[in-house]
Amino acid sequence: MARAVRLTYGFQFFFGLLLWIPIFYEYQKQLGLSDAEIFGIQSIYYIAFCLMEIPTGMVADRFDYRTSLWLGASVLVVANAVPVLAGNYTGFLVHFLLIALARSLISGAQSAYLYEYLNAHNAGHLYLKVEGVGRSYSLVGKIVYWPVIGLLMQWNMPSPYWLTAINAAIAVVLALRLPPIPGWERPEGKTSKLLAGVGGAFGALRKSRWLLLLMVQGIAMFTLVRILQVNLFQPVLESKSVSVTWYGSVLAAMTIFEAVAAARPHWLSKKIGPAKSVFLLTVVMALSIGFIVPSGGIVTIVLLCLFSVTAGMSFPIQKKLLNDAIPDSRYRATLLSMESIMDRAVCAVVAVALGAYLAGGQLNEFLVLSSVVTVILMALLAGLLIAVRTTRRRRAQLVP
Repeated sequence: MARAVRLTYGFQFFFGLLLWIPIFYEYQKQLGLSDAEIFGIQSIYYIAFCLMEIPTGMVADRFDYRTSLWLGASVLVVANAVPVLAGNYTGFLVHFLLIALARSLISGAQSAYLYEYLNAHNAGHLYLKVEGVGRSYSLVGKIVYWPVIGLLMQWNMPSPYWLTAINAAIAVVLALRLPPIPGWERPEGKTSKLLAGVGGAFGALRKSRWLLLLMVQGIAMFTLVRILQVNLFQPVLESKSVSVTWYGSVLAAMTIFEAVAAARPHWLSKKIGPAKSVFLLTVVMALSIGFIVPSGGIVTIVLLCLFSVTAGMSFPIQKKLLNDAIPDSRYRATLLSMESIMDRAVCAVVAVALGAYLAGGQLNEFLVLSSVVTVILMALLAGLLIAVRTTRRRRAQLVP
C-alpha cells in the first residue's frame, strides 16, 4: 500500500507541475495575442473540458483508472510541445485543447484510484490525509520553480513549456508503475458497457440529492480558485503595478500557504464537519477577492496568500465529501467527471465575462461581483443542505 501511495504522490507532483502558469498570459501577449483572444481560448478550453469529461470518466470506470492516468500524462507531454513549435493563436488553442483532454483523463481517475485502492486495503479512513498530503506535495515543485520562471523565460522564452513536457514524461513512467487495485479484474465489479455506465451514473445522481448539492457546492469553490489563480492572478498584480519579474515569487508564496494547508485538511474538518468546512472556506475565499479592490500591492499579496490557505484546505475535504457520497463505486470516475463538467462549464462562462470586463477596464467591478454572488450562492446552498440533511435523518429514524 505504501508503494502505491508514494507513486500517487509522485504522479500528482510531476503531472501538476505546469511551470508556465505564472507567465502564460504575458507570454501570449508578447507573441501578439490580444486579451480577447487569450480569454477566448480559456473559454474554449473549459467547454472542451466539459465535452471530454464524461467520455473519459466512462473509459476509466470501464477499463482501468491507471490506463487513464498514463494516457493523460502522455497527452500532456504533447500539449506542452505545441507552443514551442507553434507560438500563435492556433498553436495555443491546440495546446489548451490537449491540456483539457489530458486533465479530463485524470480528473476523476486519480481520485477514484486512490479512494478505491485504500478501501481495498481497509485503509479508507486514511483517504483525507493522503489526498491532502498528495496535493501538498504537488505544490512543492511549484514553490521551487515558479520564482525563477520569469528569469527562465528571459533566458529562453519557451523553456517553461519544454520543462513542463519533461515533467509530464516522468508522470507517464510513474503511472505505468502503479499497482492494480485488488479485485479489479472481476467483471461483475465494473460496468459491462460504456452506455450502461452513463445510465448508472445518472441514476445514482438522481437518487442522491445530497450528492448533487455537494457537487454544486464544489462549483463555487473550484471556480473561484481556478479563475483567480490562473486567469485573474496576472491582471490583478498588473493592476497593482507589480513587476512581472515578481509574478513567480508571489505565486510561489501563495503556493507555500496552499501546500501547508492542503497537508492539514482534517484540522478544520474535525472541528465543524466537512460540509460546513467547505462552506466556510468558500466564503472566506470570496471575501478575500472582494477586499483586493481597495487594497494596495502588499495587502493584495497578503489577501492572495489567505485565499491560498483556504483553497489548499478545501480541495481534499471536498473530494472526500464527494467520494463518501457516491452510492455505487462502479460509477465513481464518471460521477467525479460529472462534477468536473459542472465546474468547467461555470468557468467557461466566467472566463468569457472576465475577458469582457478586462477589455472594458472593469477588473475591480468583476472582483466585487464575484465576491457578492459567491456569498449569496453559498448562503442559499447552506439552507438546502440543511434541509436535505434533516430529511435524511427523519427517514433514517422511520426505518425499523
